[in-house]
Amino acid sequence: MYNNGGMLGYLDVGVTNRMMFGISYGGTNLIGSGSVDWNPQVAVNIRYRLIDEALAFPAIAVGYDGQGFGRYIDSLERYEAKSKGLYAVASKSFNFLGTLAFHGGINYSFERKDNDKDLNAFIGVEKSINTELSLFAEYDLAMNDNTGKSIGKGNGYLNAAIKWTFQKKLQIDFIWKNILKNNSMVDGSSREIRISYIEYF
Repeated sequence: MYNNGGMLGYLDVGVTNRMMFGISYGGTNLIGSGSVDWNPQVAVNIRYRLIDEALAFPAIAVGYDGQGFGRYIDSLERYEAKSKGLYAVASKSFNFLGTLAFHGGINYSFERKDNDKDLNAFIGVEKSINTELSLFAEYDLAMNDNTGKSIGKGNGYLNAAIKWTFQKKLQIDFIWKNILKNNSMVDGSSREIRISYIEYF
């Protein structure tokens, strides 16, 4: 659930131990009054882990994610926060008072009607507090959202979250998005909730 009464649903399936495939769909104004503004299409995402994490080497994965975040802007054919598109990401975990994990990657979005077609980069960090709680922060440099008709102001997108896994299959994330107030179409940051359910077959 996100601002403007928005909701987004995901369904991801592990096809193999290395490959995951998923779809997502949602819209804004689902909660509240007025007409619902549905996303224009179902988004597809696929991820493949090329290299497993080793003691001195990160895990590396590649994929495609067509789901952006926030309201879909028809005139620009994009979401407020662009979808990642094609991406590659590296991640590494360490034992430090629990688990400390870092990730970083590059991506190329196909939402380019704003004439900003640059390659983009992103980084993130997660630190466990105990077996149920963890803190998470991510920074999207938004290098593909800072010129021309772009929505971004050039600050990048900084998000933070508290993740609560109170059951093995159920997780709730309390998210603070757009902390740097980078979105010119939204006044300030936003608070969101994400609920994840995991089932094994």
